[in-house]
Amino acid sequence: MKTSTEIASAARLIGEERAVEYCAKAGFDAWDFSMFAMARYDWKNKCIIENGHPLNGSEYLAFARKLRQIGLDNGIVCNQSHAPFPVSCPEIRSYLKRAIECTAEAGGQICIIHPDNNKSPEENAEMYFELLPFAKEHGVKIATENMWNWDKEKDQVSFAACMTPESFNAHLDAVNDDYFVACLDIGHAEMRGANTTAVELIKALGSRLGALHIHDNDKWHDSHEIPGSMNIDFPPIVKALHEIDYSGYFTLEADHYLSAYNADNAFEGMKKLADAARGLADMFEAM
Repeated sequence: MKTSTEIASAARLIGEERAVEYCAKAGFDAWDFSMFAMARYDWKNKCIIENGHPLNGSEYLAFARKLRQIGLDNGIVCNQSHAPFPVSCPEIRSYLKRAIECTAEAGGQICIIHPDNNKSPEENAEMYFELLPFAKEHGVKIATENMWNWDKEKDQVSFAACMTPESFNAHLDAVNDDYFVACLDIGHAEMRGANTTAVELIKALGSRLGALHIHDNDKWHDSHEIPGSMNIDFPPIVKALHEIDYSGYFTLEADHYLSAYNADNAFEGMKKLADAARGLADMFEAM
């Protein structure tokens, strides 16, 4: 079982180039191409913020190629990517094909594209149908992900697209294409009010599960912390993945964890993340 991690949290400290290098040196087998800087979203004003990041400019493919080569020079590959979100914003939607292009250029196999939280499977399928021919041309699969909304009165999550086994499979059924798979976010599945569990979703998705976002939380909030640091019980989750013969990567999305680090000690944090991912992968292999 191979391991990977998102690079957004490390890139905030040391930039994407060093983040990819650190992934390799820390012990990961791959890197997850976070592309949020391609179209930064202002959640307060509900619009994108123009920025000078290479992914937002005309040389975006050259930047993706550069990261790919850094990875290869250090013995690792890009296994998957994450497109900008939320897709409910039309400006964000206009960047999704660019995200697929960059995934292919970086060597990634899967691009995670969130569904619209509040749209039906059929409505979200329209977006995916629009993108799939382009994705196929580039040899990249699209993955949808289990989402959540927040109920302020109940102080917990409320229903959103792909949250439950029924909704997740309904989204996959609505598209029904080999290039459209599931990315299970372990933390989202374990939040209070979700009325499901990661184990339940894994068993419901079966062979449709193509990618993971692994992180820990307090079984209440979307904490995105390093596995083993909070309340999620990982052994049953790993066991369920083994039972369905999961063949993808163990990819971390513990992007809050490195917020306690800085540029000088970022590698130390990356090493702890790699060790946590390896521990879960070793658990899987021992079963």
